[in-house]
Amino acid sequence: LSPHVQYADEAVLIGPAPSNQSYLVMEKIIDACKLTGADAIHPGYGFLSENAAFARKVKEAGIILIGPSPEAMEMMGNKLSAKAAALSYNIPMVPGTEEAIGDVQVAKDRAVEVGFPILITAAGGGGKGMRIVEKVEDFEEQMQLAVSEAVSAFGDGAVFIERYVGSPRHIEIQVLGDTHGNIVYLFERECSVQRRHQKVVEEAPSAVLTPEIRKAMGECAVNVAKSCNYTGAGTVEFILENNKDFYFLEMNTRLQVEHPVTEQITGIDLVKEQIKIARGEKLSFTQEDLKINGHAIELRVYAEDPNNNFLPDIGTLQTYKVPQGLGVRVDDGFVEGMEVPIYYDPMIA
Repeated sequence: LSPHVQYADEAVLIGPAPSNQSYLVMEKIIDACKLTGADAIHPGYGFLSENAAFARKVKEAGIILIGPSPEAMEMMGNKLSAKAAALSYNIPMVPGTEEAIGDVQVAKDRAVEVGFPILITAAGGGGKGMRIVEKVEDFEEQMQLAVSEAVSAFGDGAVFIERYVGSPRHIEIQVLGDTHGNIVYLFERECSVQRRHQKVVEEAPSAVLTPEIRKAMGECAVNVAKSCNYTGAGTVEFILENNKDFYFLEMNTRLQVEHPVTEQITGIDLVKEQIKIARGEKLSFTQEDLKINGHAIELRVYAEDPNNNFLPDIGTLQTYKVPQGLGVRVDDGFVEGMEVPIYYDPMIA
């Protein structure tokens, strides 16, 4: 059994290992709550954690979802409505298309207006259908490749065109909002070290932000949260150019895998705050109370094959020695001897 299952007072089997037969089946999770008398669900940071339909079903069942409203999830889960909401507060945006485009010629004309190099991304997001196009001659071929990837991943070939920001830094701001209209930012996390658009190393605070930029980004993040009446813990993602201009990327309407680095530098337990907010409590601190103390780095430990381009791998976790010592924290889901299965994310810790 996984460590988290052993921690639980009660455990309910919700189906076979494949997530489409278990963790993604909304009714099974709601039934488990009814069976155990649970009055709230913490959706974690995968599966249904950003699914507005699930949030609605939970609400209809008379259960509290420890997260934002379905409306906030919908608004921020859609690139267009997220951009529109952020624009209403004059949040800076990367130059690009306002709506998803399916027509190659229309997209090409727009790309010329924006200026090369440009980035093509699938409307569904998640790093799928992403293509960098350096010059206009390559545009049509790359657009067609992006569209076919988008169709196979989402059933929808619409894509966005935006200016490609070369070697940007990926900076995200942690926000917390209660149900009484109070929203604070808990500073930034730098998540620039990535592979295949997946984060590998995250740190807080960023080594490059000045106090002025930190404050400006933090206030922008609070405004993004205000634009969708956000409650609970959320993350507003930005890209930062070398000249220190920054642009709104998206909002994640859930807790992040990298939330511990923020907890380490602020002393705030984000999960505890999520629960208190879901119970209707007011935030017990203001923006002025929050300070950065020290520095934290999170390293994701993945089950991968280094001889095969670091692709996800499976098998038995034969040796797993957990690091210990002052200031060391480990968040994991495995112990030595367990199988790393094929069904989920390859992250071990």
